[in-house]
Amino acid sequence: MMRVRPRHPSGKNRMRQSAILMKGDFDMKKFDVKTLTIGGAIAALYVVLTLVANAFGLASGAIQVRLSEALTILPCFTPAAVPGLTVGCILANLVTGCAPWDVVFGSLATLIGAIGTYLLRKKPLLAWIPPVLSNAIIVPIVLQKVYGVPDSFWYLMLTVGAGEVIACGILGLLLYKALSKTKIF
Repeated sequence: MMRVRPRHPSGKNRMRQSAILMKGDFDMKKFDVKTLTIGGAIAALYVVLTLVANAFGLASGAIQVRLSEALTILPCFTPAAVPGLTVGCILANLVTGCAPWDVVFGSLATLIGAIGTYLLRKKPLLAWIPPVLSNAIIVPIVLQKVYGVPDSFWYLMLTVGAGEVIACGILGLLLYKALSKTKIF
């Protein structure tokens, strides 16, 4: 007797595929609706947290403490966070009225940082460092070239880096610790 394989994986197989993806095995074939939804939720949360920080004057300028940057630890839990953070940064920069080059290069800094975090996902105590470095290097250039901030590159690198250490290093690691105790991812 010949067995016919179902065209669509059963719910159990689909859940297993999602569980594998959530553990960090990145495979475009496994990029399903659930994964896209998680990425979209992360993007939306990034925008909301940026708007909250912006309302208090924390999200822009030489000293930036974007609360949303704490989310850059999420690639430790799911690869869906990489595009989620990038799209979230693009949208947040557009909504807050950033210059076009800031949208491009600020989002590139977030993408580089998110990829770095994903690559260091097995070492969460180090995984917060790539977003700090990418933003501390790229954002000062944007501030000088796009917005004409007169401060020196090194001063801007220090101030942007300090804000990123607060957001990614302190808040991000607190978020990692809290999420590690749950079964969300």
